[in-house]
Amino acid sequence: MAPKFSYLLTTFLLLLFSIQLFIAQSEDHEGKTLKFLQSLKEVIKGQNVVGLNKVTGYLDSATIKNMMIPRCGVPDITNLTSSSIPTSSSHHKSKMFHMVSHYDFPEGTPRWPSSKYQLTYTFRSGVQSPNEEDMRSACSQAFQRWASVSQFSFQEAPAGSQADILIGFYRGDHGDEEPFDGPGMVLAHSFPPQDGRFHYDADEDWSSNPNMNQMDLESVAVHEIGHLLGLAHSQDSNAIMYATIPPGIIKRELTQDDIDGIHALYRN
Repeated sequence: MAPKFSYLLTTFLLLLFSIQLFIAQSEDHEGKTLKFLQSLKEVIKGQNVVGLNKVTGYLDSATIKNMMIPRCGVPDITNLTSSSIPTSSSHHKSKMFHMVSHYDFPEGTPRWPSSKYQLTYTFRSGVQSPNEEDMRSACSQAFQRWASVSQFSFQEAPAGSQADILIGFYRGDHGDEEPFDGPGMVLAHSFPPQDGRFHYDADEDWSSNPNMNQMDLESVAVHEIGHLLGLAHSQDSNAIMYATIPPGIIKRELTQDDIDGIHALYRN
């Protein structure tokens, strides 16, 4: 019965996704379909996907529900091994032991060099958005949250100047091989060190004081800055670095798991 149920759920999800593709504003339908099928394959195989707490080998209703929550566009599946960052701490996360920490790092554990702990950022959007000023304020506050628990400092650079980090609103296929999907699902994405790109999906309903149907600019900014600094998604649902966030939720405070992650990545 379980394989049959899994097959029916998979078929339903593929149909639902096909309908979403039909109404989406992005033109890169083929590319997104291939990405979806790849991620679906990894879920069914029981890979390390955020939100899949019990590996059964089947696509269950809890996993489907989690996949429908708006989320960061950065992939969940990573390749960290226990030797990626040498440490004697019992709180360090490895693939075999998950007793305390749930933070993670992308493959290769990219980091900013010590000569780049004073980072600059600026704003440059691919599309016009009514939320530009709110975005600036939200990002400024989000940067300060990370600065308060790390060795980093952040300073806004003048518009049009060179900066370490470039932030803006984009929609659909915007030239980074990670097209947005229109309203819902993928909210934003950013790239690990030392890339520096951070993109909001302009098709989402953004606010600095969200109602139950809007997404919080600062909550997403704190999360994406974590990726910019080198953190991957955490398995801790309370952490800023957890992959999903529902509409209307304000989640701006770094948790101990987030702090432990940035400290483990940038040890003195």
